[in-house]
Amino acid sequence: MSGNGTGASGIEREAATYRGSADRPLGGYVLVMGVFAALVSAAVGLAAATGRRAPTRLRPLDLITLALGTHKLSRLVSKDAVTSPLRAPFTRYQGTGGPAEVMEEPRTSSPLRHALGELLTCPFCLDLWVATGFAVGMVFAPRVTRLVMGTFGALAGADFLQLAYARVQQAAE
Repeated sequence: MSGNGTGASGIEREAATYRGSADRPLGGYVLVMGVFAALVSAAVGLAAATGRRAPTRLRPLDLITLALGTHKLSRLVSKDAVTSPLRAPFTRYQGTGGPAEVMEEPRTSSPLRHALGELLTCPFCLDLWVATGFAVGMVFAPRVTRLVMGTFGALAGADFLQLAYARVQQAAE
């Protein structure tokens, strides 16, 4: 496989060409994607083995609750000061961020640590994992999942109300 660039050295060359001078942990990304695919495959296999089926449709309220709950849980995991111990092995503290949030950067000591640091500090990146977890929950435990999504959705709504209240209060001063 050496002459056509498809062997390990060809893959390494392609990765180096892609990266250029940037520090991109492609090997770590591959591992993270593999874990995600394995978890989703295991959930699908378990659902099939136990005769569980996905809901035939999601109600509009379910989609709204899913979106709000996903937003809040992703932000809580990726930005909240209280959850920083979960991120600490993969990130480095940089300072405070938005209200009750911190800013962190991924550690780069290994491609996996770097990739996990990026995942854990990016609420947009975590959205896929959280939404997929909620979707799996809708198959295996829909009532509990709706309760959890609703709880995080209520927290998201409360956050927006807190920010709106603070703006009104600032405008009044």
